[in-house]
Amino acid sequence: MTSFKAVKIKENVWWVGAIDWNLRNFHGYLTPRGTTYNAYLIVDEKIALVDTCKAPFADELIARISSVVSPEKIDYVISNHVEMDHSGALPAIRNAAPNAKFIADKRAVQDLNRHYKSSWEFQTVKTGDTLSLGKRSLTFLEVPMVHWPDSMMTYCPEEKLLFPNDAFGQHLASFERFDDEHDLEDIKREAKKYYANIVMPLGAPATKALDAAGKLDIEMIAPSHGVIWRKHLADIVSCYKDWSVNKTKAKALIVYDTMWNSTENMASSIAEGLTSEGVETKIFNLRFSDISEIVAESLDSRAIIVGSPTLNNGMLSTVGGFLTYLKGLKPKGRIGYAFGSFGWGGGASKAIEAELVATGIEIAMPALDIKYVPDDNELIRCFEAGKNMAAEVLKRNG
Repeated sequence: MTSFKAVKIKENVWWVGAIDWNLRNFHGYLTPRGTTYNAYLIVDEKIALVDTCKAPFADELIARISSVVSPEKIDYVISNHVEMDHSGALPAIRNAAPNAKFIADKRAVQDLNRHYKSSWEFQTVKTGDTLSLGKRSLTFLEVPMVHWPDSMMTYCPEEKLLFPNDAFGQHLASFERFDDEHDLEDIKREAKKYYANIVMPLGAPATKALDAAGKLDIEMIAPSHGVIWRKHLADIVSCYKDWSVNKTKAKALIVYDTMWNSTENMASSIAEGLTSEGVETKIFNLRFSDISEIVAESLDSRAIIVGSPTLNNGMLSTVGGFLTYLKGLKPKGRIGYAFGSFGWGGGASKAIEAELVATGIEIAMPALDIKYVPDDNELIRCFEAGKNMAAEVLKRNG
């Protein structure tokens, strides 16, 4: 247990979290690169632990703390968020630091006691409250629905250090703790995927949180998953500003499944039409592509185009599952288009259109249906549909 060491991120401020190399699914969001559960220790006249980690990694957390100070010396434990990947080690920390005072906002206090079937005592804080540690202090900022009602950020003004919990995070297991130890485009891709699959439906609260955080003097952002931002703050904050207001570009996303390749041939021709007019186009077959990767591409796509052959008067279940997932993420400001093939009876494209409308996506053109196998003339129709869809993409601003 003592082989786990803390990592200094500032003078007397330490990363003491855990690395989960084996995580592959985070409530439906596939995580092929694992993740980290970040917790932070501030050593001053008083000692504070900011967040914990998932329960199975409690020993790793306590070992990293012990490499700096005895856990018994912890005075305060701040819980920024109830979700178990951050609060799961709280029972172990309560045992290891029996004299520590536990701090959370009122929603988190209620929910933590409910979740752990306990009656733990907490010091309840709200936006603007401060806690003195000696030379340093902590200020609390409630950010409800980024991404749970109890979510809170903690800020250390003396270190210009923000602990935003789930904001600005990425699911990425790594021994390298900082953004400048990674390729910037790589970690931005992971941050984009994280935002798209977790935070996208909460754009308005995220915007409010960004506005509030923007008033703080920040030189380091230490999120609860992934790398710590110390060099590329402007890059990730700019990304979040665009994502939170659903800013898109001249880009189309084509998502489909196919039975006997007719729908796939249609998808390819539609894509050719889009790209012929200069629209960036991404195309995914749901049989081979992970939904969470597709959704990441939807984050800056202005058009979402969905196709399926007809099965039992409706769409294939893979397509239905994707649309259900997308609906929960509530993308705004997108246009949509449905297409598909059918045999003796149709229904898939009509069902797709209904789901796109229910998601809040504007249908830009009537659906395209082709019976059995598309011939050359019908593939030209698909190409022209792609060109027409490109015109719809290009005439709208993101």
